[in-house]
Amino acid sequence: MQRLNDHDVTGQVDLTSPSEVSEAVCGILARCYPAADLKPIHDAFETFARLYAGVLPGFHGCDTWYHDVQHSLDCTLAMARLIDGRDAQVAERWRLGERRAVLGVIIALFHDSGYIRRWSETHFHNGAEFTLYHVSRSGDFLAEYLPTAGFEAEAELARRLVHYTGYEIALDKIPVRGRLDRQIGFLLGTADLLAQLSDRCYPEKCRLFLYHEFKAAGMAGPAIAGVRKPIYESPDDLMRKTPGFIQKLFAERLDGHFKSAHNYLNVHFGGPNPYLDQIHRHVSYLAGLARSRDTDALRRRPRCVNGHRFRQQLGLSLAREHPAQEPIVRARHHSHARHVPGRERLAHYIPS
Repeated sequence: MQRLNDHDVTGQVDLTSPSEVSEAVCGILARCYPAADLKPIHDAFETFARLYAGVLPGFHGCDTWYHDVQHSLDCTLAMARLIDGRDAQVAERWRLGERRAVLGVIIALFHDSGYIRRWSETHFHNGAEFTLYHVSRSGDFLAEYLPTAGFEAEAELARRLVHYTGYEIALDKIPVRGRLDRQIGFLLGTADLLAQLSDRCYPEKCRLFLYHEFKAAGMAGPAIAGVRKPIYESPDDLMRKTPGFIQKLFAERLDGHFKSAHNYLNVHFGGPNPYLDQIHRHVSYLAGLARSRDTDALRRRPRCVNGHRFRQQLGLSLAREHPAQEPIVRARHHSHARHVPGRERLAHYIPS
């Protein structure tokens, strides 16, 4: 089967369709946990669609290029598959349990919600400006949303677990004590990275989309004498450095702290892991580009599924959808400065 740019690694699931991904995710969890209450997942997908489309009161919708609708849905599907593969091979007493599994899927769905601007944040122009502390913002959103979904007791845990997808807190310093809770964190971090690296247009998205998010965050662009030294001086510079970053991700995260959790996908698929197969192809291709310095060889043209395009796809209208009511998740003042990691960590920062 020919894989389309907006489909998952199997070529069977449209990653721009919340309903299609929701159906796939719920099908996986229903087989894994037949008695599970999946209504919170259905409700979360509805909220996700409104949030990212920009029709959820209090929020502007997704306006980032790389961290868009497709990436979050891709991550959520990978998370469900990882949960299934893990729980299919461990002893009954070490299974995650249906409630923890549902929580993990919801966290995956909203793990990048921190990129979305609130109505009150008038001094920001694009969600990419939150890059360095978007994970803490995602934790804030989850802590406010989960009580409305019947997960009040887990809200603060979710605020901590989402940090397994980021760089604001060192992985071994994230305050999660329970063994099974940490497993959810490992799966979250793994799902996020696998979704990014296996995207059919990953090389193109790095050059066309990710670089511009870095630039908006002040991490990329031409060097300014006496002001700052960027991590990436140009899109081509980012491309040249990407193979090394991927190698580091496997050493330190995927095969390191997350203990090769990606191997659970061999169990889920009953054979080779298509995520790893695609990633290995990307690494080989990117290494070749780095040697030849011919980034013009990139031929695919990915779509960015942000708020405007998403509203069109869902048939939603801002004027029609915004009721005169209080925001569902109330905006509040956030002290962003406390979330920004130290400069010494930026050299290794790969947002997720």
